[in-house]
Amino acid sequence: MLAMAGGTIFWDVDTQADFMLPSGALSVPRAETIRPNLGRLTAAARARRLTIVHTADDHDRHDAEIADNPDFVETFPAHCLRGTPGAARLPETAAPAGALDIPPDGSGVDVTAAAGAAEIVLRKNRFDAFSNPAAAPLLRALAPDQVVIYGVALEVCDRYAVEGMLALDAGFEIVVVEDAVAALDPARGAGLLDDWRKQGVRVVTTDDILDELSPGGSGVSPG
Repeated sequence: MLAMAGGTIFWDVDTQADFMLPSGALSVPRAETIRPNLGRLTAAARARRLTIVHTADDHDRHDAEIADNPDFVETFPAHCLRGTPGAARLPETAAPAGALDIPPDGSGVDVTAAAGAAEIVLRKNRFDAFSNPAAAPLLRALAPDQVVIYGVALEVCDRYAVEGMLALDAGFEIVVVEDAVAALDPARGAGLLDDWRKQGVRVVTTDDILDELSPGGSGVSPG
Protein backbone atom coordinates (compact mmCIF):
# COMPACT_ATOMS: atom_id res chain seq x y z
CA MET A 1 0.00 0.00 0.00
CA LEU A 2 1.47 3.35 -1.03
CA ALA A 3 1.30 6.60 0.87
CA MET A 4 1.49 10.07 -0.62
CA ALA A 5 3.71 12.95 0.50
CA GLY A 6 2.13 15.61 2.67
CA GLY A 7 -0.47 15.38 5.40
CA THR A 8 0.37 13.58 8.64
CA ILE A 9 3.12 11.05 9.25
CA PHE A 10 3.73 8.98 12.38
CA TRP A 11 7.22 8.78 13.91
CA ASP A 12 7.62 5.63 16.03
CA VAL A 13 10.76 5.98 18.17
CA ASP A 14 12.70 2.84 19.10
CA THR A 15 9.85 0.68 20.39
CA GLN A 16 12.25 -2.27 20.64
CA ALA A 17 12.42 -5.07 23.18
CA ASP A 18 15.63 -3.90 24.87
CA PHE A 19 13.92 -0.60 25.75
CA MET A 20 10.30 -1.62 26.13
CA LEU A 21 10.42 -4.86 28.12
CA PRO A 22 11.40 -5.18 31.81
CA SER A 23 13.89 -7.85 30.75
CA GLY A 24 15.50 -5.56 28.17
CA ALA A 25 19.14 -4.49 28.30
CA LEU A 26 18.16 -0.81 28.72
CA SER A 27 14.61 -1.11 29.98
CA VAL A 28 12.73 2.19 30.29
CA PRO A 29 10.61 2.28 33.48
CA ARG A 30 6.87 1.95 32.82
CA ALA A 31 7.44 1.49 29.09
CA GLU A 32 5.26 -1.62 29.08
CA THR A 33 2.28 0.44 30.22
CA ILE A 34 2.16 2.33 26.92
CA ARG A 35 1.95 -0.78 24.76
CA PRO A 36 -1.83 -0.64 24.28
CA ASN A 37 -1.59 2.94 23.04
CA LEU A 38 1.28 2.04 20.72
CA GLY A 39 -0.93 -0.63 19.19
CA ARG A 40 -3.86 1.76 18.82
CA LEU A 41 -1.70 4.39 17.11
CA THR A 42 -0.14 1.88 14.71
CA ALA A 43 -3.51 0.40 13.75
CA ALA A 44 -5.03 3.84 13.24
CA ALA A 45 -2.17 5.01 11.04
CA ARG A 46 -2.45 1.92 8.86
CA ALA A 47 -6.21 2.21 8.59
CA ARG A 48 -5.83 5.84 7.55
CA ARG A 49 -2.94 5.06 5.14
CA LEU A 50 -0.58 7.38 6.95
CA THR A 51 3.16 6.90 6.52
CA ILE A 52 4.90 5.44 9.58
CA VAL A 53 8.62 6.00 10.07
CA HIS A 54 9.96 3.47 12.58
CA THR A 55 13.33 4.55 13.97
CA ALA A 56 15.43 1.69 15.29
CA ASP A 57 18.67 1.35 17.22
CA ASP A 58 20.87 -0.99 15.17
CA HIS A 59 24.16 -1.69 16.92
CA ASP A 60 27.19 -3.86 16.75
CA ARG A 61 29.63 -4.11 19.65
CA HIS A 62 32.11 -1.74 18.00
CA ASP A 63 29.74 1.24 17.85
CA ALA A 64 30.88 4.34 19.73
CA GLU A 65 27.73 4.29 21.88
CA ILE A 66 28.48 0.79 23.26
CA ALA A 67 30.89 0.50 26.19
CA ASP A 68 31.87 -2.02 28.86
CA ASN A 69 32.04 0.84 31.40
CA PRO A 70 29.33 3.20 30.14
CA ASP A 71 28.71 6.70 31.47
CA PHE A 72 24.97 6.51 30.59
CA VAL A 73 25.25 9.89 28.89
CA GLU A 74 27.22 9.27 25.72
CA THR A 75 27.85 5.54 26.18
CA PHE A 76 25.61 2.66 27.23
CA PRO A 77 25.80 -1.11 27.81
CA ALA A 78 25.34 -3.34 24.78
CA HIS A 79 21.74 -3.09 23.54
CA CYS A 80 19.76 -3.57 20.35
CA LEU A 81 22.58 -5.59 18.83
CA ARG A 82 21.78 -6.36 15.22
CA GLY A 83 19.95 -9.65 14.79
CA THR A 84 19.27 -10.22 18.51
CA PRO A 85 15.83 -10.48 20.16
CA GLY A 86 16.50 -7.23 22.01
CA ALA A 87 16.64 -5.31 18.72
CA ALA A 88 13.24 -6.58 17.60
CA ARG A 89 10.23 -4.28 17.68
CA LEU A 90 7.23 -5.07 19.81
CA PRO A 91 4.37 -6.83 18.03
CA GLU A 92 2.30 -3.66 18.49
CA THR A 93 4.64 -1.64 16.29
CA ALA A 94 6.52 -4.18 14.18
CA ALA A 95 6.95 -3.03 10.61
CA PRO A 96 5.68 -5.37 7.90
CA ALA A 97 8.11 -7.47 5.91
CA GLY A 98 7.80 -5.16 2.92
CA ALA A 99 8.70 -1.98 4.78
CA LEU A 100 11.45 0.12 3.24
CA ASP A 101 14.70 -0.33 5.15
CA ILE A 102 17.24 2.51 5.47
CA PRO A 103 20.62 1.47 6.93
CA PRO A 104 22.42 3.64 9.50
CA ASP A 105 24.68 5.24 6.90
CA GLY A 106 21.70 6.06 4.66
CA SER A 107 23.39 4.41 1.71
CA GLY A 108 21.58 3.08 -1.33
CA VAL A 109 18.32 4.92 -0.64
CA ASP A 110 16.53 7.25 -3.02
CA VAL A 111 14.63 9.37 -0.49
CA THR A 112 12.35 10.78 -3.17
CA ALA A 113 11.19 7.26 -3.99
CA ALA A 114 11.14 6.38 -0.29
CA ALA A 115 8.56 9.07 0.30
CA GLY A 116 6.00 6.83 -1.41
CA ALA A 117 6.49 3.96 1.05
CA ALA A 118 3.74 3.24 3.56
CA GLU A 119 6.19 2.18 6.28
CA ILE A 120 9.89 2.94 6.62
CA VAL A 121 12.45 1.56 9.06
CA LEU A 122 15.13 4.18 9.69
CA ARG A 123 18.03 2.42 11.39
CA LYS A 124 20.64 4.28 13.43
CA ASN A 125 23.71 3.51 15.53
CA ARG A 126 23.35 6.61 17.69
CA PHE A 127 20.44 7.74 19.84
CA ASP A 128 19.88 10.64 17.44
CA ALA A 129 17.83 9.60 14.39
CA PHE A 130 19.38 12.53 12.52
CA SER A 131 22.76 10.81 12.80
CA ASN A 132 21.44 8.82 9.84
CA PRO A 133 22.21 11.14 6.89
CA ALA A 134 19.00 10.07 5.17
CA ALA A 135 16.73 11.30 8.00
CA ALA A 136 16.51 14.99 7.15
CA PRO A 137 16.24 14.46 3.36
CA LEU A 138 13.56 11.83 3.99
CA LEU A 139 11.48 14.26 6.04
CA ARG A 140 11.83 16.90 3.36
CA ALA A 141 10.76 14.41 0.69
CA LEU A 142 7.77 13.32 2.79
CA ALA A 143 6.85 17.01 3.12
CA PRO A 144 4.43 16.46 6.02
CA ASP A 145 2.10 19.04 7.46
CA GLN A 146 2.34 17.28 10.82
CA VAL A 147 4.59 14.66 12.47
CA VAL A 148 3.16 12.61 15.36
CA ILE A 149 5.94 11.33 17.66
CA TYR A 150 5.76 8.54 20.23
CA GLY A 151 8.01 5.83 21.71
CA VAL A 152 11.03 5.86 24.05
CA ALA A 153 12.86 7.20 25.86
CA LEU A 154 11.44 10.67 26.27
CA GLU A 155 14.67 12.36 27.42
CA VAL A 156 16.93 10.56 24.96
CA CYS A 157 15.78 9.38 21.53
CA ASP A 158 12.43 11.20 21.65
CA ARG A 159 14.24 14.38 22.61
CA TYR A 160 16.64 14.09 19.70
CA ALA A 161 13.71 13.47 17.36
CA VAL A 162 11.75 16.49 18.56
CA GLU A 163 14.71 18.84 18.78
CA GLY A 164 16.09 17.64 15.45
CA MET A 165 12.77 18.42 13.82
CA LEU A 166 12.60 21.83 15.51
CA ALA A 167 16.08 22.58 14.17
CA LEU A 168 14.99 21.70 10.64
CA ASP A 169 12.46 24.54 10.81
CA ALA A 170 10.65 22.86 7.90
CA GLY A 171 7.22 24.30 8.63
CA PHE A 172 5.43 21.17 9.81
CA GLU A 173 3.66 20.81 13.16
CA ILE A 174 5.33 18.55 15.71
CA VAL A 175 2.97 16.54 17.92
CA VAL A 176 4.06 14.42 20.91
CA VAL A 177 1.66 11.79 22.24
CA GLU A 178 2.19 12.08 25.99
CA ASP A 179 0.54 8.77 26.95
CA ALA A 180 2.51 6.87 24.28
CA VAL A 181 5.97 7.89 25.52
CA ALA A 182 7.91 6.82 28.61
CA ALA A 183 10.66 8.66 30.46
CA LEU A 184 13.64 7.41 32.40
CA ASP A 185 12.98 10.25 34.87
CA PRO A 186 9.30 11.31 34.87
CA ALA A 187 10.05 14.75 36.37
CA ARG A 188 12.63 15.50 33.70
CA GLY A 189 10.25 14.20 31.05
CA ALA A 190 7.49 16.51 32.25
CA GLY A 191 9.90 19.43 32.12
CA LEU A 192 10.80 18.62 28.54
CA LEU A 193 7.14 18.51 27.51
CA ASP A 194 6.58 21.92 29.09
CA ASP A 195 9.62 23.33 27.30
CA TRP A 196 8.49 21.91 23.96
CA ARG A 197 5.03 23.40 24.39
CA LYS A 198 6.68 26.82 24.68
CA GLN A 199 8.42 26.11 21.37
CA GLY A 200 5.16 25.32 19.60
CA VAL A 201 5.12 21.53 19.95
CA ARG A 202 1.58 20.22 20.47
CA VAL A 203 1.30 17.68 23.31
CA VAL A 204 -1.76 15.41 23.05
CA THR A 205 -3.13 12.05 24.16
CA THR A 206 -3.72 8.93 22.11
CA ASP A 207 -7.45 9.58 22.34
CA ASP A 208 -6.90 13.07 20.92
CA ILE A 209 -5.10 11.63 17.89
CA LEU A 210 -7.70 8.92 17.35
CA ASP A 211 -10.48 11.49 17.56
CA GLU A 212 -8.72 13.62 14.97
CA LEU A 213 -8.31 10.59 12.72
CA SER A 214 -11.97 9.64 12.96
CA PRO A 215 -14.44 10.72 10.25
CA GLY A 216 -15.23 14.36 10.81
CA GLY A 217 -12.20 14.81 13.06
CA SER A 218 -9.89 17.78 12.69
CA GLY A 219 -6.18 18.34 12.77
CA VAL A 220 -4.89 15.14 11.12
CA SER A 221 -4.90 14.83 7.38
CA PRO A 222 -4.18 11.68 5.38
CA GLY A 223 -0.75 11.10 3.97
